[in-house]
Amino acid sequence: MRIAIMGAGGIGAYYGACLARAGAQVFFIARGAHLEAMQRSGLRIIDFGGAEFTVNPVIATDLPQTIGPVDVILFCVKMYDTMDAAALCQPLLGDQTTIVTLQNGVESVDMIGAVVGAGRTLGGAAYVAGTLIEPGVVKRNNQITRIEFGESDGKTSRRAEAIAKTLNEAGIETTIAADVQTLLWSKFALMTSNSVLTALGRVDTGVIRADPVMRAIYFDAMGETIAVGRALGVELPDDTIERNRNWLDSSAPIMASLAVDLIAGRRLELEWLSGAIHRFGAQTGTATPIHSTVYAALRPHVNGTL
Repeated sequence: MRIAIMGAGGIGAYYGACLARAGAQVFFIARGAHLEAMQRSGLRIIDFGGAEFTVNPVIATDLPQTIGPVDVILFCVKMYDTMDAAALCQPLLGDQTTIVTLQNGVESVDMIGAVVGAGRTLGGAAYVAGTLIEPGVVKRNNQITRIEFGESDGKTSRRAEAIAKTLNEAGIETTIAADVQTLLWSKFALMTSNSVLTALGRVDTGVIRADPVMRAIYFDAMGETIAVGRALGVELPDDTIERNRNWLDSSAPIMASLAVDLIAGRRLELEWLSGAIHRFGAQTGTATPIHSTVYAALRPHVNGTL
């Protein structure tokens, strides 16, 4: 299977490295110093717990037109790069090419589809926490590698089964979701609470779960996301908060990418996180005081350090 990684940052590079190690033909699309490091020395992964492996050589480029059509594109760019990256996918598209988006938020399938055409893109959620710690080096920060994705109509298609088989064979636990909107919004509820508190507090989730005030606000923010999703017609299970409480109490502490980018002075995905909840809340008449406040507080930083 020929697989392109569109956006070889912490998440894309990790999954791509696992696939390449398992024998898939993987093409990493990257840029700048990270691209140069991969071309020169390969891609080094520091796995959770400290074990390491290196994929060398790797096929890495900033020119997708040199690759040609692929079977699958794992779409892992930041949300603010979605439209430009979707346009870069055009030379990679054959008649049967499938895009699996593993981005933050709940809007990427429609955004990508507006560029490459409807029906090509499967919505997905990645649960690995990966960080690009230096050019050519990615560190995995949690014990979970899981990917969930699926067709918009809820059917289990041959293409979804083939992609899941390849990912599972690479050691990436993968399941096909029966309801993609429920999948995306369930993760969105967790991810946006992580983003809110780790960004405003500049702390990881270990601090949040131990502090009673932060912990309460964390789940209040999650309740806002769930309420907005339900107002939009998404069927979110009644135990969504309880399952996410179990995650918070049992998982290794992480800092959400929004917080990492804020601290580093980089551009933020805010518009598709708390910004989206604020926007959807206004659209549906749903109160979102926590997310709207966070959105307002972080808006001056959306383009990086002031």
